[in-house]
Amino acid sequence: MSVVPFISRSASLNHLSRNQLLQPLRKYRGGKGDICCEVFGSGSRERRKMSTSMERVRKAEALVEKAMKGNDASHDAAHVWRVRDLALSLAAEEGLSSDPHSLEIVELAALLHDIGDYKYLRDPSEEKIVENFLEEEGVEENMKSKILSIIKGMGFKDEVTGKGNSEWFPEFGVVQDADRLDAIGAIGVARCFTFGGSRNRLLHDPAIPPRSDLTKGQYMNKEEQTTINHFHEKLLKLKDMMKTKAGQRRAERRHKFMEEFVKEFYDEWNGLS
Repeated sequence: MSVVPFISRSASLNHLSRNQLLQPLRKYRGGKGDICCEVFGSGSRERRKMSTSMERVRKAEALVEKAMKGNDASHDAAHVWRVRDLALSLAAEEGLSSDPHSLEIVELAALLHDIGDYKYLRDPSEEKIVENFLEEEGVEENMKSKILSIIKGMGFKDEVTGKGNSEWFPEFGVVQDADRLDAIGAIGVARCFTFGGSRNRLLHDPAIPPRSDLTKGQYMNKEEQTTINHFHEKLLKLKDMMKTKAGQRRAERRHKFMEEFVKEFYDEWNGLS
């Protein structure tokens, strides 16, 4: 009998391939030797830019830990770390690594994307947390505008009718695709049932069919729905909504896993397996 070994978080990141993908980012972040100069040059102004960016990221990470504390595991800090890792590696595959400005937009948007999520709002003022953070950190207007545009427009609820965002830009694409990749595959299945459990939702009820032709309002009203229906109403649609070539490639395997899972679920529910 084969035994699946436990894999730690650090080991599961597949360091060899990830290091290769993110090497340009480490140059930007100031790796060993003089490699940071390949992106920024050797001047003090460039070094200050790099230091400021790293400090912003550290503060954003701390904000994530604080703001998402107490969330269920479907939308916790670990979800954010995965999305950040995915977004940066997608950015590398999409050719954004040579632009440190783009990478900072990607990383900050990925880190901050779920702060103020309507599903977890405890106070209306929380909707302004990200905007206030960016202002306090002195993020330049063009960068701030892009980060907020990504966060405000990347949710499925904004494309639920099938009309995609026609004004998306490269950084938007990689962050949105990263978030959607974390919603599908094995992790997506785990997150879906975790969220359903946190809302005391039924696993399945044959008398409650999946809703079709959803409006934004109907999607956001999740009353009287089952967890398995979420696969039909959202998760199984995400593969065809990926915006980047890299995201599309990665979505194929995760989508296939979900299709097999849903089929097995119904077979077991009906006593056929």
